[in-house]
Amino acid sequence: MTDQTALAAAGSRAGADDPIVALRDRYLAAQLAGDRQEALRLVHEEGLARGLDAPRIALDVIMPAQREIGRLWQQNRIGVAEEHLATAISQLVVSTLYAHFPRERSNGKRVIVACIEGEQHELGARLVADFLEMAGFVVHFLGANVPTDSLVAMVRSELPHLVVLSSATTLHIAQLRSAVSRVRLVGGDALPIAVGGGVCGWVHDLGDLPGVRCAGDDLHDLVETAKRLTGV
Repeated sequence: MTDQTALAAAGSRAGADDPIVALRDRYLAAQLAGDRQEALRLVHEEGLARGLDAPRIALDVIMPAQREIGRLWQQNRIGVAEEHLATAISQLVVSTLYAHFPRERSNGKRVIVACIEGEQHELGARLVADFLEMAGFVVHFLGANVPTDSLVAMVRSELPHLVVLSSATTLHIAQLRSAVSRVRLVGGDALPIAVGGGVCGWVHDLGDLPGVRCAGDDLHDLVETAKRLTGV
């Protein structure tokens, strides 16, 4: 992957004076090279061991690098296999950060976080779950491509205070509408539903889903939205 690694290296030269930017670009280069061990080493030895906290690494290193992976794929500069390889590396790295996330005392509010049926991109939703846990929420993270029947069954059994649905694009907008309407049938209009992910860039497409809050890709905004919706 020499050409792809060179793309990251060029960006790294531009941000060499900023430790976060430099770490992000070196991490991106490791992703593009398919080097899991180097990605892990960078995050733990060049990040955590040097005083960067886990939430900042997630927000300012991993998420921007992952967005760049998506951009390169959209521009056909990397293929599907390379995109999957890079994403798998980030999933591994994020799982190792989990134990390093600080946590507030539980606020007792239960949240279900799930990618809608057909949505395979779960990294953003996983970080949403982690950041909500850090804020004191009790989180059930269901992962990628959750069948609507299974989501509804979980809502019925767990009686959450909030449901967060993730969709990266509008490709699954029909499934999103179906999930919202069926969750509403179980939880009633009083159950808040928030949507995160790239679909919020096309928020007008959610105009027929009254009461659904779009929080986009900003994890801090989503946490604050969750607090408002649950009365924390």
